Amino acid sequence: MNFKELLVKAINASIEGGHAIMEVYASDFAVEHKDDKSPLTLADKNCNAVIETHLKDTNIPFLSEEGAKIEYSERKNWEYSWLVDPLDGTKEFVKRNGEFTVNIALIHNGNPIMGVIYVPVKEELYFALEGLGSYKINQNYIIDNLDDLISISDKLPINYNRDSYVIVGSRSHMSEETEAFFEEKKKQYGDVEVLAIGSSLKLCMVAEGKADAYPRYAPTMEWDTGAGHAIVKYAGFSVKQYNSSADVVYNKEDLLNPWFLVK
Repeated sequence: MNFKELLVKAINASIEGGHAIMEVYASDFAVEHKDDKSPLTLADKNCNAVIETHLKDTNIPFLSEEGAKIEYSERKNWEYSWLVDPLDGTKEFVKRNGEFTVNIALIHNGNPIMGVIYVPVKEELYFALEGLGSYKINQNYIIDNLDDLISISDKLPINYNRDSYVIVGSRSHMSEETEAFFEEKKKQYGDVEVLAIGSSLKLCMVAEGKADAYPRYAPTMEWDTGAGHAIVKYAGFSVKQYNSSADVVYNKEDLLNPWFLVK
């Protein structure tokens, strides 16, 4: 299996999928709910269709939030699988704050070995592959040569020479466990900054070096985190289950993630 070739396919799928989202995002819309005819659903489905078109000839099974719910009896036999969230950050899409992403991960026996996150509004691309590392670049056109892309990308993490300890999260809607984590870090580091941001960008912020930790003590689904997990992992950080040294794993019978800590 040529993983560099697969990464090029995933990158191009995310960028073209992002273009499909932007066509809807640029229209004049008002949306409250994710119903079958909403612009949000249209953007989601259009992006998903683009990604499926790019990845179908890889002959690797495809699990997507937008796709059919595939029975575990079939999924449990997958060695490799694509894990896709065509539009992560639906609230951000509706708020028009630009903090939504296209997420594509390649899972191998439960572990993310490749991740691509594209931010359509900012035209930012994060990508990672086992053995290659994690990278970030501003990119809005499809590529044909991975080595050329890597040569002009920033390797993660980037040294931002920060003095403060930064946690990605939100001061509102904090669970007791998240509050306890904040208090513990305040005692440890003094002043603690909070970086509030939407979607899988929270994982990217840790991988990039803009934040030190992202405690997620609330529900998420596998497709929310698979791509970001790979980007975090190959930048040298971890996504551990709450109060555990075990990594978050994928293609489980229940696609709901456990609580986790990124650092």
